[in-house]
Amino acid sequence: MARRNHNGLTDKWQVFADTYLADPELNATRAYKAAYPKASQQSCEARGSELLRNIKVAEYIQKAQKARSERTQIDADYVLKRLFEIDQMDVLDILKDDGSLKPIREWPKIWRQFLSGMDLSELWEGSGDERQIVGVLKKIKWPDKVKNLELLGKHVNVQAFREQKEVKVTLQSLIDELIG
Repeated sequence: MARRNHNGLTDKWQVFADTYLADPELNATRAYKAAYPKASQQSCEARGSELLRNIKVAEYIQKAQKARSERTQIDADYVLKRLFEIDQMDVLDILKDDGSLKPIREWPKIWRQFLSGMDLSELWEGSGDERQIVGVLKKIKWPDKVKNLELLGKHVNVQAFREQKEVKVTLQSLIDELIG
């Protein structure tokens, strides 16, 4: 039997759990591969999921995630608030009436924090000493609003993308089902 550490985990379980917690996508397959490098991909997929259900591993991961949330002060409410702010971003907040961009210092904080990217390209004409800038091309990359709504919709209290069915069961219908 493998030795257990102070967390009640074997060395390999500890590697799995720590790798899982460090993975931005919480990918159990990759975590299992880190702990068991000789395992096949198919085995990693099955065993990674299985190891997440191990009581000791699950308890360790849950405690570590709770400690991280307390340390960073990032919880479900924080994430939902940020997702809502992204959903409320309006391009009019960063554009002047003529369609040109406002100076970045005038942009709302949400735009400065969540903009996915910004490309600037100078447009030149001529060559040699006659070469001159004739314009600047600015590309603003929005956060993925559809993905953002999907994440909001998957929240436990919203459940926008979850089918709901109402099932009425009576004691008599259960008895009839068992007897019949």
